[in-house]
Amino acid sequence: MSRLIVVSNRVNPPGGAGEETVGGLAMALAAALREYSGLWFGWSGQTTEKFDGKLSMQTVDGVTSAVVDLEEIDLEEYYNGYANKTLWPLFHYRTDLAAYDRVYGEGYSRVNKRFAETLAPLIQPDDLIWVHDYHLIPLGRELRALGIRNRIGFFLHVPWPAHQVFTTLPGHGLLVQAMFDYDLVGFQTAEYCQAFEEYVLAEAGGSQPQPGRLKAYGRSVKVGAFPIGLDAAEFAQMLTSPKARRMRDLMSAATVFRHLVVGVDRLDYSKGLEERFLGFERYLIDNPDMRREVLMLQIAPVSRESVEAYQEIRARLDALSGRINGEFSDIDWNPFRYVNKNYRRDELAGIYGAARVGLVTPLRDGMNLVAKEFVAAQNPHDPGVLILSRFAGAARQMSQALLVNPNSPEEIGDALKRAISMDKTERIRRWSALFENVQREDVTAWRDAFVGALAGVKWPQAALAS
Repeated sequence: MSRLIVVSNRVNPPGGAGEETVGGLAMALAAALREYSGLWFGWSGQTTEKFDGKLSMQTVDGVTSAVVDLEEIDLEEYYNGYANKTLWPLFHYRTDLAAYDRVYGEGYSRVNKRFAETLAPLIQPDDLIWVHDYHLIPLGRELRALGIRNRIGFFLHVPWPAHQVFTTLPGHGLLVQAMFDYDLVGFQTAEYCQAFEEYVLAEAGGSQPQPGRLKAYGRSVKVGAFPIGLDAAEFAQMLTSPKARRMRDLMSAATVFRHLVVGVDRLDYSKGLEERFLGFERYLIDNPDMRREVLMLQIAPVSRESVEAYQEIRARLDALSGRINGEFSDIDWNPFRYVNKNYRRDELAGIYGAARVGLVTPLRDGMNLVAKEFVAAQNPHDPGVLILSRFAGAARQMSQALLVNPNSPEEIGDALKRAISMDKTERIRRWSALFENVQREDVTAWRDAFVGALAGVKWPQAALAS
């Protein structure tokens, strides 16, 4: 079996069930790498005065990692700049927030080149290389320039926008051209894959000689949808841990005789938190008899605090949560708890298990593993109800959730009313279908589908033939 090399912006191998919350990318990659004698390469999260390409290697929980430090200017231009101020808002349809600065693009190109130069000496002839997410789109091109002819795949964890949106990016053609240096490009859903195909056909003068293959820029690339999943078996074990049970008991006691509505999201404008708060407020307005019967808990750890857009949304959410509590609270009851704090995954599992409703309403999301974790944490005999944005990638797999337009406070309020009043028979029926999907299309299925497709690409690398 070929060795697998995973490349991502940050390397964050988990340390077991007691870890603090990490992103879906980190959880999924760690689960995948445990099955391979491979390597996880990327940025350490630390900065240095001068980039020297020095690697730090370690093995944690069965995952071997190799990390490199970046300079402060790299952090500002590549990560805070092009990745988080340009590509992230663009891919989430927030062109109004996207910042286009030439130095950001220069930093993005520079770091991808540095990553390639540092990684190349570690690559063995038959290694499979799996590059992840929007931070590293040009990495395949840089590796090819260094003579790497291995099979290289790229997977995008965020949405790919409609080509009319993507063309607002200066130099958009160069970024797409770089994706043709990969053998396989994967997306979360068929919708995102189709949007990429439409760009290539409409904007790049490309062709589609057969389903799942595109030609453009004198090259050919295989494309497909590979929806990411949970490490379902590991999560099931986590539910029985002492911390998960304690948190479930604590939340059950804190909400006795009340229905707990829970949301868990990184604090980000793509997550629809303002709209969600307004939806809960609409529920309280429309259902005065239920006000003392519900409690909403929103956990939103702060992220990217140096980016102005995130500072602004945090201020708006602070004001909005205060307004809701000020308007509806009584001397012995508050309807809303808003917490900007990280919780461990086992603690979150316990919180999910105590909730009657999971409220997952991003304005746009690549997949959203919180929705799947909520389903996996439920009591099969008395499960809660998932309310899910139709604009999350997970909605394509989880049609038995209550699907809503996250831009509509009325739809969110109506869905809350339906979820809280739903009888047990319907809750079990919906949950059973959702849980079956979570188990079937788990992280192992995702890993095997992508790596199998990459390993099956004609080799030497057909995409280089012009």
